[in-house]
Amino acid sequence: MVTVNQQRVPRKRTYLMCSPEHFAVEYAINPWMDVTTPVDSELAVKQWDRLRETLVNLGHDVHLLTAEQGLPDMVYAANGAFVVDGSVYGAQFKHEQRAAEAAAHRAFYEAQGWRFVAPSETNEGEGDFAFVPEAHGGLILAGHGFRTEIAAHAEAQEALNRPVVSLRLVDPRFYHLDVALAAIDDSNITYFPGAFSTASQRVLAQLFPDAVIADDDDAMAFGLNLVSDGLNVVLNSEATGLARKLKAAGYQPVPVELAELKKGGGSVKCCIAELRH
Repeated sequence: MVTVNQQRVPRKRTYLMCSPEHFAVEYAINPWMDVTTPVDSELAVKQWDRLRETLVNLGHDVHLLTAEQGLPDMVYAANGAFVVDGSVYGAQFKHEQRAAEAAAHRAFYEAQGWRFVAPSETNEGEGDFAFVPEAHGGLILAGHGFRTEIAAHAEAQEALNRPVVSLRLVDPRFYHLDVALAAIDDSNITYFPGAFSTASQRVLAQLFPDAVIADDDDAMAFGLNLVSDGLNVVLNSEATGLARKLKAAGYQPVPVELAELKKGGGSVKCCIAELRH
């Protein structure tokens, strides 16, 4: 069991975000998107601004990617690449509607002087990859089943020189790993077992016996699409049950309202890529 009195220590992070100034639901490529439900663009920007301010107020650095007209999903900055140890494994999107986002991310990283590895396999960046740096010497958890191809997991392992554990997603509502699982500190995770195959559930239980286990309500509220600095866990304000579980495990939940961006099938984590030097 998780030790409740364990001292949680925040670690300063560096993040990348992209304004939702062009955000809209113009097509449906996941079960959450409904082209008949209008998006309040002004409110989307306000909610995103509050999320960015929350991260800055917690002491983190936030870099900004320039939003591009005609790419309404660019706000989901986590999907454009996956960064570990100063190396960047680029994205190659499954759906043509998002394909051009990959070049925008690549241009950002190359301008910053990062080591960039162009992908040959379909993958959606941190949407389907999570890094737990102190678990088993540093482990990448990788999802497949809906967007990222399993062949990308081997490619990422070669690109990033870290072991990759493949996890099969089986519920289309949880089409990316980052809506079903999240690192809550450098050695532990929270996840919703029902999003994964039986074998993948067993793998997670073996690797992370002290994980915070989320339920269907937590997952449906996009609670697992969160960002944590090791103490402060920024998560969707609708995920009240998961917030209680995290608090009981010694973390500090920081709820944010992201109802407009949820209309595109994303929440806190989707909007935030972590830049790991």
